[in-house]
Amino acid sequence: MEAFLLAYGTEWLNLIVRWLHLITGIAWIGASFYFVWLDNTIRPPKPGSELANKGVSGELWAVHGGGFYNPQKYLIAPKELPEELHWFKWEAYATWLSGFAMLFIVYYFNASPMMIDKSVADLTSWQAIGIGLGTLLVGWTVYDLLCRSPLGKREGLLGIIMFVFIVAAAFVLSKFLSGRAAYIHVGAMIGTMMVGNVLMLIIPGQRKLVEAMQQGKSPDPVHGQKAKQRSVHNNYFTLPVLFIMISNHYAMTYNHEYNWLVLAVIMAAGVLIRHFFNLRHKGITNWAYPAAGVTLLLAVAIAIAPKPPAKVAASDPALSAAEAEAAQFTKVQGIIQQRCASCHAAAPTQPGFATAPAGIKLDTPEQIKQNAVKVNMQAVQLKAMPIGNMTQMTEEERAIVGAWFQAGAK
Repeated sequence: MEAFLLAYGTEWLNLIVRWLHLITGIAWIGASFYFVWLDNTIRPPKPGSELANKGVSGELWAVHGGGFYNPQKYLIAPKELPEELHWFKWEAYATWLSGFAMLFIVYYFNASPMMIDKSVADLTSWQAIGIGLGTLLVGWTVYDLLCRSPLGKREGLLGIIMFVFIVAAAFVLSKFLSGRAAYIHVGAMIGTMMVGNVLMLIIPGQRKLVEAMQQGKSPDPVHGQKAKQRSVHNNYFTLPVLFIMISNHYAMTYNHEYNWLVLAVIMAAGVLIRHFFNLRHKGITNWAYPAAGVTLLLAVAIAIAPKPPAKVAASDPALSAAEAEAAQFTKVQGIIQQRCASCHAAAPTQPGFATAPAGIKLDTPEQIKQNAVKVNMQAVQLKAMPIGNMTQMTEEERAIVGAWFQAGAK
């Protein structure tokens, strides 16, 4: 009973924290998208105009929510510090903190089934967790050092090297963790880079600008330039991170033999599509970028399409068709009861599960037949279930289930 209450409480904790993560992520990404759009869309005032004399480098007019808005950006800072100044930081901090909590709730509290795939690497739970946490630290350290190096002044080359580094991290993680855990830790690593930019560069740089004005000094524009660079990086990181956030629903990607390469292609597509919108905000429309992004997505979809299941031996010819179907289903039901129903049941017996994942129950013949398409896709074609193959489902068993499905799932 205690184990059930713990698992049920964890389910609710998962729900609440995931909800918080989604809300704060929307707030952070929305603000990021808006300010990059603003930077790319504002137009300089006419020379000699009142705005130009005030030090305004750009402005625009917008209408929203029944009113007109007139945002203005100063080249460095206004002559006087306004009494009320809005900061944008807690959206980023809350998103990372809730995401870090999600890592513990979903992966670290239940590391054996969620992070470890014995066919990939025979790790202990603590080893898997250590690899996950180490990835976050190493990722931020390498990224920050690259940005601070002379390479940081060459944005194009820096972007290519960072992409290669992230793909290399995905490759290494895919050799130690389950595909699902590898993906989520690549996303967590990029998210740590993003929040590190806010915490270590963007907000401190803004504070230095404000402090200089409070002391009656002229602010150093270098702080704003560094903050702007990291803000743009965050903008390009966003679409890859968003994909990784939802990737756990799509085993066809993370469970592929070359899952790291699949992730690399999808991330590249996201960057290309994001670049199209950034250029469009500046008045430049180049459809080659989204076309290339969509082409990459189509190519990876075709490349990872699952193959037909392997054939199994024919049934005993002495049996009638009805008897053969019954015998075949008896085998399938036995496999599902042994390999799947410990989680997918009205009352799961697998530790850490209070309810059946995705609401799929496989207790009865009717439920098995009702979910035949999902069972075939996840257990036979994608081999994503059982999670981490923790119940040791064999290839022969997958083939038997696949043959039953191909025969009509009777």
